Amino acid sequence: MSIEFSMKVVFHPEFYRVYTSDPAAEAGRMEAIVEEIKDYEFVEPEPAGEEDILLVHTPRHLEWVKGMHEVYGIALLAAGGAILAAQISFSEPAFAAIRPPGHHASPDSSWGFCYFNNVAIAVRKLLAEGKIERAVVVDFDLHFGDGTANAFREDERVEYFHMSGRDVNRIAEFLEKAEYDIIAVSAGFDRAKDDWGGLLSREDYVEIGRIIRDYSEERCDGRRFAVLEGGYNHAVLGKNVRAFLNGFE
Repeated sequence: MSIEFSMKVVFHPEFYRVYTSDPAAEAGRMEAIVEEIKDYEFVEPEPAGEEDILLVHTPRHLEWVKGMHEVYGIALLAAGGAILAAQISFSEPAFAAIRPPGHHASPDSSWGFCYFNNVAIAVRKLLAEGKIERAVVVDFDLHFGDGTANAFREDERVEYFHMSGRDVNRIAEFLEKAEYDIIAVSAGFDRAKDDWGGLLSREDYVEIGRIIRDYSEERCDGRRFAVLEGGYNHAVLGKNVRAFLNGFE
């Protein structure tokens, strides 16, 4: 019998702000998502503290991002959104509709529209607080999350998995073999048929959400949270996010 859950969306109006000229920061991107999922209960995060950022990143990297005045505040808020989603996941699933994305942010560098590694910071905070002993990060963005892989390369408590190609069942194969107390998700939607990758249908996103939901309920008391990464075609982005949440909740 499946566990009954509600689900919360972590969001702040500040994420509407256009903070750079890159595709992740484009005007209308977050509006396209919020319009499709506005019937969920929304909660607002607080910015992460510097001590949270330093759980993953070096002081040098923190200072580098701090020097980008248009980016720094919203990057802290995005990390705080991932942290809040991780905390909520102990009582119900959560989706962090945040930006900037984070999975290309390594401990001492970043690229690909990323600054701080939101999902890695959230997972590392749970570990530091003793709330979990092991975690997995499932990443279905079009691009490999080199930052997340680098963040946990020498940490045996966390296993990173990036879905390649279009076979969503690879996620199930990974979750069947792994050991974890929580499933964290880097939810990128640029693999979609009408986005950069041209691969996944809306039904595929429902199935990805369902696979993660079912394994979390079976293996880790339902603890799961997802954090927005890529996805750039505003015409389909919100609908693909909604499809994923339909399976994930």
